[in-house]
Amino acid sequence: MSTAEPTVAGLSVPDTRIARAATELIRDTTSDLVYHHSRRVFWFGGMQGRNRGLSFDPELLYVGAMFHDVGLGEAFRTSGRRFEVDGADEARRFLRGHGVPEDSVRRVWTAIALHTTPGIPEFMEPEVALVTAGVEYDVLGIGYDDISEADRAEITRLHPRPDFKKNILRAFTEGIAPRPETTFGNVKADVLERFSPGYRRENFVDVIENSPWPQ
Repeated sequence: MSTAEPTVAGLSVPDTRIARAATELIRDTTSDLVYHHSRRVFWFGGMQGRNRGLSFDPELLYVGAMFHDVGLGEAFRTSGRRFEVDGADEARRFLRGHGVPEDSVRRVWTAIALHTTPGIPEFMEPEVALVTAGVEYDVLGIGYDDISEADRAEITRLHPRPDFKKNILRAFTEGIAPRPETTFGNVKADVLERFSPGYRRENFVDVIENSPWPQ
């Protein structure tokens, strides 16, 4: 018999076969850091969705939140692709395996693929916008006061974040340093510039000026 999911501020993880399978998979295959962070992303994203008056599918938001950092795992570090894409592909494989319609699969794939690309997800479908909103809340503190202190405390009691800033930055570094070329044009270049000795950020202007075009 499955254990009932907690409810915080009227929001709980969907009691569905897919959500339960996602929980079990991510709990078994990722670190405590990624698991607890991903669960917080669901709750914070869902709360921000209510704050913004958005209607969203909780199951799709949950799968997007749970898989969004899967691509940081050791198995993907030599893929040569952005970790976001690796995670999105894993979520797509998972959802298709459960017979989820392609439009829903597309939403989750997009939510994960774009969750480190600010300025775009907020204008897309609610599930896409809210995975990013949950990540931005938990990692960057964006909109920190939009959620009450009591609700924030309850979520972090359920899913603690000890020394989270240091640990998530280490996880980013370890997950991306083997594929530094994937940081071009995205925020993870900041991580490697700070923490990966010898990393040199590729410059957009240099790429243009050094392209094979004569002028």
